[in-house]
This record gives sequence, C-alpha cells and structure tokens, in this order.
Amino acid sequence: MISEAAYRNVEGYEMETMSGNDVRGQGAEPDLVEAEWERAPLTDHVSSNKDYAWKLRLKLGISFFLFGLINNVLYVIILSAALDLVPPSTPKGIIAFCNIFPALVAKIGWPYVLKGQIRYARRLNGCCLLSVLGMAVVALFDSLFMRLLGISIASFASGLGELTFLQLSTTYPSHIAAHGIGYFASGTGAAGLVGAFLWWELRGLGIRTGVGLSAVMPFVIPLTYFLLLPGRNSFISAEDPSSQAPYTPLPDSDADTEETVDAVVVPSEAVIVALSLDDKWRLVRPMLVKYMLPLFCVYTFEYTINQGIAPTLLYPVPAPESYPILSKIIHSIRDYYPLWQLVYQTTVFLSRSSISLGIPPLPKHLLSLPAIIQFFILFALGLESAKGIFGESEGRSVLFVFALISLEGICGGLAYVNVYHQINQERSSLGVDAERAKQEREFKIGSVGFADSLGILLAAILAVPTEVELCKAQVRRGKTLCQGL
Repeated sequence: MISEAAYRNVEGYEMETMSGNDVRGQGAEPDLVEAEWERAPLTDHVSSNKDYAWKLRLKLGISFFLFGLINNVLYVIILSAALDLVPPSTPKGIIAFCNIFPALVAKIGWPYVLKGQIRYARRLNGCCLLSVLGMAVVALFDSLFMRLLGISIASFASGLGELTFLQLSTTYPSHIAAHGIGYFASGTGAAGLVGAFLWWELRGLGIRTGVGLSAVMPFVIPLTYFLLLPGRNSFISAEDPSSQAPYTPLPDSDADTEETVDAVVVPSEAVIVALSLDDKWRLVRPMLVKYMLPLFCVYTFEYTINQGIAPTLLYPVPAPESYPILSKIIHSIRDYYPLWQLVYQTTVFLSRSSISLGIPPLPKHLLSLPAIIQFFILFALGLESAKGIFGESEGRSVLFVFALISLEGICGGLAYVNVYHQINQERSSLGVDAERAKQEREFKIGSVGFADSLGILLAAILAVPTEVELCKAQVRRGKTLCQGL
C-alpha cells in the first residue's frame, strides 16, 4: 500500500512543475526559465529532450552489444582452438562438453537456487575475474586436466554472465529493455564471427601467447558497466514515462514520482523480498511450453546439424573451369566444414540483430516456428549426407546446402532474440510489490537460459554417433570423402 507521504510527494512534484510552466508562460528572464526547465521532471521536459534520450539509448545499445560480444567470444575462441588445446588422440567432444556443462550449471543454479536481490556490480566483477582466471589456466598449463579445468571455469563465467546481462535488461523500462535485449543478442551473434577471426589471427602466436592475450578481453565488461552503461534513472528522467507504467506503483504517475515512491515510501520490510521455490515454480510453469520448449528444440536441432551433420557434408574439390567462384573458396575437402560454419555464424549474427535493426519481433504464437523449420532442415541435410538427395552435381549440392545452413542460422538467431524479447516484455500482475515485481522479472528471464544450454549439451551427445553413422552410410554408397579427413 502507498502511504499518504507518497501522494504528498507526487503533489509536490506536480506543483513544482506547474510553477515552472507558469514561469515560462509569463515571459520571465531566460536564465530563470532555463533553470526552472532543467528542474522540471515531468513529461514536458522529457519530450523536449529527444537528443539526450537518443544518446542514452545509443550508449545503452553499445553497452549491451559489448556485453554480448565479450561474454560469448571466449566460448567461440575455445571451440575454435579445440584442435590445438588437446592431444590428437583426445576426442574433441570433451572440449565441447567442458565448454557447455559448467554454463548449464550456472544457468540452473543461480536463478533457481539463490534468493533475494541481485548485486549486479559484484556479480559482473566476479564473472570477469573467473573468465580471466580460466583463460590464464588454459594458457599457463600444458596438462590436459588443467586446460579442461580452465575451460570449465571460463564456461561457468560465461553462463553466469549471459544470465546476469539478461536479468540486468529487466531493470530498465520495458521499451528500453527491448532495446538492450536486441543489442545484447546482436553482440552474442557477432561473437561467433569475431571469436573465429581472432583465433585465426592469434593461433600463430601459440597457445600460451594467443590464449593469454585473449584473457584480457573480459576486463571490457566491468569497464563498460561502470563507465559507459547509463543508469536506469537516466532513462526515467529522459524518456516518455507513459510507457513505464509497469515500473510504478501509482497509476498514471510520472517517472520521478516512481523514483520518489521507491526511495521514500516503500517500507523497509518490503525491500527484503525473496521468491520461494513455490513462487518460482508458479512463474516457470507457464513458460515451459511457450518459451523453453521452442528454445530447447531449436538449439538441439541446430547444434546436431553443426556438430553431427555438417562435418559430413563433403563434395569433390570444384574445378576452376566449371566453378570459378567456388574453386577460389574450396581448395580441399577440409574447407567445406569451415565454410558451413562461416555461413552459419554470419546468418546467426544477422538474425540475432533483427530487433536492433528495427525488424518487428515474432508474435508469441509464432515462437515455435523456427524450431519446426529447424527440424525439417535437420531432416533434409541428414538425407543429403546419407543418400545424396541433391544429385551428383557438387555445384548444385553446395548451393542447396548453403541455402539450408543459411536458413538454419536465421532460425536459430530469431528463436534466441525473440524468446528473450517476449519474456522481457511480460509484466507482473497489478498490485504486486515493486521489489517482488522486479525479482519476478529477473527470475523469469534468467530461468529460461538453461533450455538452450541443455539443448546444446544434448546435441553434443547426439552429434558423435550421428557423424559416425552418416559417414558409414556414405561409404556404403561409394562416397569415401569422410574417411579422408
């Protein structure tokens, strides 16, 4: 309940603003008018300050883009360096497992087990230090055990970091949160391209120097958080408050009234809020089919394609006279898999950037569409690998595979950014305490993260037998290219 003090504060702000508007209307001195205008906290001031608001949104977009990029780029670097990190006799799947499972533990443990308010600065500093420690262990030690330990530490930090940035976006007004989610997703998509390129450039320096240099990248996260990211209060004073109703306990109140209520009249006992397991289950249950299942299916199909089917999509090296363009890209059969990964990473980046580019989000009833399309892509590429359904012409086959992998990347990126966007736009029930509503928003977006990591982990388990069986099927029909890798 809101005390009378809250309403007195609201009335005081309104009277102050009315008096400021009166001064402007009576031809007062310009300096006095400007001073009053700067102090006015209500809609008139907000609507006249669009340039300031645009700069704030730009800073927030850059901040969340950097969060997504830096948080995920180490994951990509480790996968790109897998061949160099372990002895030839060690299955490369163990790298993928150590790079996924700890992140899954973080995404399950933190939202579901921990209670109370999130200390964002403390958590992000911890993620930064863990990432640096993990990469330093990989760089400084040559033993397989220590390198896998370092990869696991960095993976845990990455999973916790992704969870934290998604939760951080919910602390902003809904339209600003959507802006942050879009740029964060774009940054995670860019990480695939940037990470692969960075390791391509650094691998010549060796494991110790190359991985050691990449260990400094996590420091960008706290620097961005403390020096670049605008605070929530900045948007409350600069944006249109009409879209911030979910953040204020008073209907139709202005943004500064919300801050006054939060800071002055909320009883101290109301701030000490912790969601119980029953509360969390109540929040999770409606999201299982609506959000988690589509995300889990997309990632399971997507990574099964990437790790189990794509390595077997091999064709003869194209002749320059028949395929002048393709022959400049493919010089050996080993070049096909990096090509498919480049196509996939590029389309994931573009599709994850869809909302930040202004493309309307998918409606809720279409969130399962990317997973359905992804299943048919998995089926078609599996048949092509096993049976060669696209024909004997390598040019036509490469073209069809190129198109399907592009569509795969688009579906994967759209599923990620749209699921988190839709969760971020959900509001708490009316009458819910402000701190409880905040924790509910943070938990809901954080609780979904384990679905994609679980899909990736399942795909890593399925990929090994899938690749083996597809190669056997190719050999049975006389295509032995997979045996030459």
